Amino acid sequence: MESKQRTEEQDSKEAALRAEETLTYKEIGEQAEAVETAFRSALQSGGWVEKYVRKGGEQAIFIGSGSSYYQAQTMAAVYRAWLGRPAISLPSSDLLLVRKQSAVEERTAVVFGVSRSGESTEVLLALKAAQTVTGWKTAGVTCYADSEMAKLAPCLVSEKGKERSTVMTKSLSSMVMAAQTAIASASGQAKYIQELERTVGEVGAVVDKAKALASGIVRSASFNKTIFLGMGALFGIAQEGCLKLKEMSNVWTESFGTLEFRHGPKAIADDGTCIVVLLSEQAREQELKVAAEMKDYGAYIVLIAASAGPDTAFADQVLEVGLPDVSDEARSILYLPLLQYYGTFTAVKLGLNPDHPKNLTQVVVL
Repeated sequence: MESKQRTEEQDSKEAALRAEETLTYKEIGEQAEAVETAFRSALQSGGWVEKYVRKGGEQAIFIGSGSSYYQAQTMAAVYRAWLGRPAISLPSSDLLLVRKQSAVEERTAVVFGVSRSGESTEVLLALKAAQTVTGWKTAGVTCYADSEMAKLAPCLVSEKGKERSTVMTKSLSSMVMAAQTAIASASGQAKYIQELERTVGEVGAVVDKAKALASGIVRSASFNKTIFLGMGALFGIAQEGCLKLKEMSNVWTESFGTLEFRHGPKAIADDGTCIVVLLSEQAREQELKVAAEMKDYGAYIVLIAASAGPDTAFADQVLEVGLPDVSDEARSILYLPLLQYYGTFTAVKLGLNPDHPKNLTQVVVL
């Protein structure tokens, strides 16, 4: 009787709000256009690329807060991989408040602020502080050309990334694409631009597949916790997946480096755990060993991979995003739609509106 009552309450909550009625759902579905527009626009930003990426300095420092910090992690990973030069990612507050512990002031640098709105207080203050350091330049990535950050520092702008919902979805994927395109252009290697163009072409199809898979998982199962695992450029994406679920549905979730999860955190894996692994091609064999071990502990395993095969057959669900011959860095935004839809559908299942998460606003002001 108790179980039946819970099911009836759950059905009632779902009836009160359908995912399709939310802005978040709509904006996830719009990211193919946002990503393509960001890609095309960044290709036309040759002067910005020359000054701030190709001739930026001895180091690059990507800063952001919340989701913007997580995309900064991916941007820095791509910068290191494609340019072979030092880059770090930091929370804006670290560069602002504990700069000497966080970055080397004696090395020339470009500090890239990352902010959807361009109005985040911590990012603005950190950029202003960076401008006082001799040999440092500032630039940014945003969705608003008329924002305070764009007035403070020259920015790449993802015009189609603008959102009305509180949580970041298409803004994040499009801003990552803009930064990746600038880095690829600065590398002088045509293969990276070609890889990104192929990635852009797959976004729409991946969004559709991710929507169907996420809906099926959320409707058919309930978990007491979800863990997101990723490495390299995909670690920031895994952290973003964790944040999306936490923001929208108010459930507890965590993210870890894939192999790091084995060093203690795996103690929490059980039959109430969903583990989402963002599978790279570079470390595929070792990451699958981690996923298989967690399956043995009873966890429900979801893999997001370039391709499925005999080595992924043990998983409960596999989302194939395609492009196995493309670098993990270029393919990284294709892992986002499933994470975004998973948070959206979970929120609605719990009777929550993902457009208006508890305690949150679009812009955090100090």
